[in-house]
Amino acid sequence: MTVYAELDEILRELSTTAHRILGDNFVGAYLQGSFALGDADRESDCDFLIPVHRPITPTQEAALRVLHDEIPTREGYWNRRLEGSYPLLSELRTLDGLGRDWLYIDNGWREMQWSAHCNTEVVRWTLREYGVTLAGPDPKSLVDVVPAEVLRARMRADIPQLLPGLATWISIELAWGQRYAVTTLCRMLHTLADGRISSKRAALLWAIDTLDPEWSGLCRRALDGRALGWDPEDTADSGEVQRTVAFAAFATATATARD
Repeated sequence: MTVYAELDEILRELSTTAHRILGDNFVGAYLQGSFALGDADRESDCDFLIPVHRPITPTQEAALRVLHDEIPTREGYWNRRLEGSYPLLSELRTLDGLGRDWLYIDNGWREMQWSAHCNTEVVRWTLREYGVTLAGPDPKSLVDVVPAEVLRARMRADIPQLLPGLATWISIELAWGQRYAVTTLCRMLHTLADGRISSKRAALLWAIDTLDPEWSGLCRRALDGRALGWDPEDTADSGEVQRTVAFAAFATATATARD
C-alpha cells in the first residue's frame, strides 16, 4: 500500500474494523490525497474515504467514534496522521452531493464531527483517477467523472479566498504556514492550467519550471523547506511573507483573468 510499514498496519486495521462495525453498509476503503497522487512523505496526512451504502446508524456512529478516539492514543507516528470521512455513496457519486456533511475525523484529532471537509470536487477527482483501494470495488465504479472545467471553476473561486481562509487557523508569519500557502497556491494554479490535481511536490516543480522566474525562488524554498515540518517557534522571514502575499495577488489576477 505505502512505503511505511507502520501506516500499512494501521490502514489494514482501520479497514477491517470499519467493515466489522458497518457490516453490509460498508462499500470499501480507499486512500486519496498525497498517498494516492504520489510524492507522499512523513509530513503528509493520510487521507482516507470509507463510503457507506446507507446513512450511518447511531450504533455504527458510536462505534466509529470509539475507534477514532482510541487510535491516536497509541504509541507511534502514523496513528496521529489519519484524516478522512465516511461518505454516503449516493452523495459521493455525483457533484449533486457537494456540501453534504459526512462523518469526519481530522488529522490528529480524537473527536469525530459531521463536516463537508472531504466533500469536494478535488476529493472526487482524486479518488476516481488515483484512489488506492484498501478494500472494495474499483473507485472508478463509485464516482462519476469530474470534468476539468469543474476543477478549474473551483480554483477560480478558491484562489482569491486562500489567504483569508488560512488566516482563520494558521498565520503565514509562521514558517510552516507561509510554505503551506505557497504550496497550495502552486497546486491551485497547476489545476487551473492543466485541469487536473497534482501532488504538492509536482505542483511546486511545475511552478518553478513554468511560472515567471520572479516566483521560482519562493517556490523552490517552499519545496526545500517541506522536510522541516511543523515548528510553532519557527517564524517566517518577513520578506518571505511579503513575497507570499504578492504571489497570492498574482494567483488571484491569473484566476480572475481566465473568467
